[in-house]
Amino acid sequence: MSNKTKVQAELDLLTALERGEVVTQMALSKRLSISVGLVNALLKRVVQKGLVKAKAVPYKRWAYYLTPHGFAEKSRLVAEYLDVSLAFFRRSRDEYTALFARAHACGVEAAVLVGRGELAEIALLAARDTDVQITGLLDREANVDRLYGLPVLRSLDGVDPAAALVITASRHPQEAFDRVRKLSGDRPILAPSFLRVVEHMPASAWGAESPAKEPLR
Repeated sequence: MSNKTKVQAELDLLTALERGEVVTQMALSKRLSISVGLVNALLKRVVQKGLVKAKAVPYKRWAYYLTPHGFAEKSRLVAEYLDVSLAFFRRSRDEYTALFARAHACGVEAAVLVGRGELAEIALLAARDTDVQITGLLDREANVDRLYGLPVLRSLDGVDPAAALVITASRHPQEAFDRVRKLSGDRPILAPSFLRVVEHMPASAWGAESPAKEPLR
């Protein structure tokens, strides 16, 4: 897990346990949207660190209680999470801004975001600082017609063939890249470096060479 994810997972767990309710690991898994295995590992860690005490209750269930140290650690994690989140926001916005600026220098005037979530919102904010217009959000699983003020697209039918596709799927960016690569035709596909997408678009897809020495991806 990334630093942000580790901090957020532990903070979410302590918050869920703060009331001392009787809960199962399956219930915690659903509440926190993480696997039961990760819940088990997190519980072991916070108990070993003295942040949480576990007490057996009837029907082979457990009640978890935050210790005074646990309450203090939760307050510290809130501050750390905010710091990490703000740092992530700044970095990701800067990378998307640079990505859009370089794309525009290569002749791209419009783009479609691929994947909903906080990265899509950040990319949309970044695009407003550039001359690239975001024209839609590609997400086949969305059950709404508009998100973040953008039309939700289920396919690339009718999308300007000159529009770039920008990866904003944070959970499975490589899968999103590979999926749209098969559908993209000659459209450039862009992804910021922090998503660790490994495949690059061929330079020929851009027509003229980018003025930036670093290849777009």
